[in-house]
Order: sequence, then C-alpha cells, then structure tokens
Amino acid sequence: MQPWSSVPVPQVPGQPRPLHLFDTAAGEIRPTEPGAVARMYVCGITPYDATHLGHAATYLAFDLIHRVWLDNGHQVHYVQNVTDIDDPLLERANRDNEDWIVLAMRETALFREDMEALRVVPPTDFVGAVEAIPEIVEAVGKLLSSGAAYRVDDEHPDIYFRHQATGRFGYESHYDEATMRALFAQRGGDPDREGKEHPLDALLWRAARDGEPSWDSELGAGRPGWHLECSVIALNRLGLGFDVQGGGSDLIFPHHEFSAAHAESLTGEHPFAKHYVHAGMIGLDGEKMSKSRGNLVFVSRLRGDRVDPMAIRLALLDGHYRTDRSWTADLLTGGAARLARWREAVARDAGPAAEPTVQRLRERLSDDLDTQQALRAVDEWADAALAGGGDDPAAPTLIRTAVDALLGVEL
Repeated sequence: MQPWSSVPVPQVPGQPRPLHLFDTAAGEIRPTEPGAVARMYVCGITPYDATHLGHAATYLAFDLIHRVWLDNGHQVHYVQNVTDIDDPLLERANRDNEDWIVLAMRETALFREDMEALRVVPPTDFVGAVEAIPEIVEAVGKLLSSGAAYRVDDEHPDIYFRHQATGRFGYESHYDEATMRALFAQRGGDPDREGKEHPLDALLWRAARDGEPSWDSELGAGRPGWHLECSVIALNRLGLGFDVQGGGSDLIFPHHEFSAAHAESLTGEHPFAKHYVHAGMIGLDGEKMSKSRGNLVFVSRLRGDRVDPMAIRLALLDGHYRTDRSWTADLLTGGAARLARWREAVARDAGPAAEPTVQRLRERLSDDLDTQQALRAVDEWADAALAGGGDDPAAPTLIRTAVDALLGVEL
C-alpha cells in the first residue's frame, strides 16, 4: 500500500534531548536507545469506519516519538499495517450490504487523508494484511513444524498457536489468567472454541467457510488470524528487537502479547521489541467512545465542519498520551484559541529570546512525551511576545520552526 504524502520536518538549532518512554512490559520509564536507524512498528486500523479521535490521539503520540528521534539525528524506519481482512470488516460490509474490498479501500483512503491533514509523518512501510498473506502462510507453516501450532480436528481445521510455546507468555501485560480470559473474549478471541487445547490459544489461520473470503495455500484455503499479521509484517521489515511497538492500550492484551509470542516463537529469540508503548483511550463527555454507543467523533467530520486540523492536533496533545481522557467541545475550543494565539505571536517582527523555550520544549517531550508542559512552554513565550516583551527578531522564526518540527503544528 502507498502511505500518505510526506511532511517536511525542519531541523531545529540547539541541543536535542534523548527520548525516554514508559515501557508497559517493564512498568517504568526507560531511555530509548536506537542505533543510527530507529525502528518502530505501530498497529494500524481495521478499515471498517472512519478515523475517530481515539485513532488520531494514538497516531499523534507515535508521531511525536518519530519527531523526537528525527531531532536526535536518527533516521526512522516506521512500519504500520492495515488489517484489511478480519471479522469486524466483514461484519460491517455484510451489515451495509457492501463489498468488503470496496469498504476497506474507501476507509483506508479516508484514513490517509486524515493523517495527512493532521501532519502525521507517514510510515516508511504501510502494509495491508492481504498483501502479506504469502508471508503469513510461511510463518504459520514454520509454527506448525516447530510444534508451536496445531490444527483443530473438526470440519473447520483452523490452526491455533499454543500460547505457552515460548515459556514467556504474559511478560508484556502481566495480567493473570482470569483477566486474560476475560479480555480475550472481549477483544476478538474465542476462548470457548471447541477442540482447542487451551482457551487462550490464539487463531493463526481460519479455514475457509462458505460466504467468507479465503486464499488458497499449502495450509488449505483460509485467511489469517489477527495477531500474526503484525508479527510477520514487523519481523520481515524491521527484524527482531526493534525499538518501539506501539498502539492503543486496548491492544496490550491480547493483540500485542500474542504478536510478541508469535514472533519470539518464530525466531527463538527475545524480546520482540525493546519498548512496548501504549496510548490511553479517548472518551466523549465523560463516557467511553465506542461503536456500540454511537458516540464516535470522526476527524473527517470535524474537517468537514471546517475545523482547522492543527486545532484538533493541539486539543489532543493537551493531555498525556498514556492517560484515558475525555474529548469535549471546550477542549477543541481551547485548541483553536491556542493556535490563534501562537500564530499571532510568531507573526510579530520580534519577541523574547526563543532558545530557553525550545530547550524546555525538548526537555518535556523527552520525558515520556509530556505534551501538556510542552504546550505551556510555548504558551508562556507567546503570552510574553503578545505583551510586547523581547526584541529578538529571530525568535518568532525559531519558535515556528520548533513547534513545526517537534509538535507537528504548522503556524
């Protein structure tokens, strides 16, 4: 697949700060220590609906990681998938009497438009599950050969992964088995499937059913399970031990736990990623934002209402990325007001010295993406500039450049 158009990221004068991030597996903030090329995999959308603000908040968080690494002089190899074949997509297509391929293509195109409007730096590799099926088939074959996978012996000989194949299952989430079983049932798993060796064993290959799309292969006709696609796409493009695997906190279990287990079983090595990084959930006016409640707020609709995407970006950054938080009309109003104030300040001929502000901006972002305090640093500079303080003619340009490069906001 083709990603969206690239965004130029300017260089910022001064001293960068190495990035520290909270690692879910370790339970603490740790330094990221990439080599010359920083490697990141972020789980993408299942394209049965438009980009809502929960998606946007997640991808903005990893966009900041991308930008801080660029500021530190790293090249970034960023990989993102699209789950363009899975049950939720097929269910939506059936509900709306629509071709699932057309639905996936349309919603993926809209996602690209939203990401481009929000000025998210695109991934190096943007890979659909469908185009990765030959790689997935090969991986399932290896797992069968090693004994990490088995077939259920019934009329639908699906292939499952033995969840304890590596002996490390659970190291990422640290959940107990009761919690795992509950979340597995809620998030696409099938703990009650007859014929499985254990309720937590995960689907690798779903044998063909009437009325469902399938692909012929040496495994038999079928389609891939969800978790393995990310294992395979990441391994084949980034290798094992890449710097960050990311996504929303609802992916900690089962998706990321199984992605790591699959990959580590395939390679016999550990860990899948050096950091497991997860963004919090976005609610609406104090309630969880979800399809079932019908209260999703879509980026495309806000754009259709002529909301400046930079105001959306600022509103979503006004909260820590790991915190579950609520979207409100006041938050968007505040983002728009902040954007207008910053733009007015950098339009002046001079302002207070910008170097201390840029340094604070870097310091706050390097500390587990403390965006709220990063925004406050720019607020203080803008307030001083609008009050007539400072006579540095270079300051407005430096602030504009730093806000663009580090926060992704075009002033």
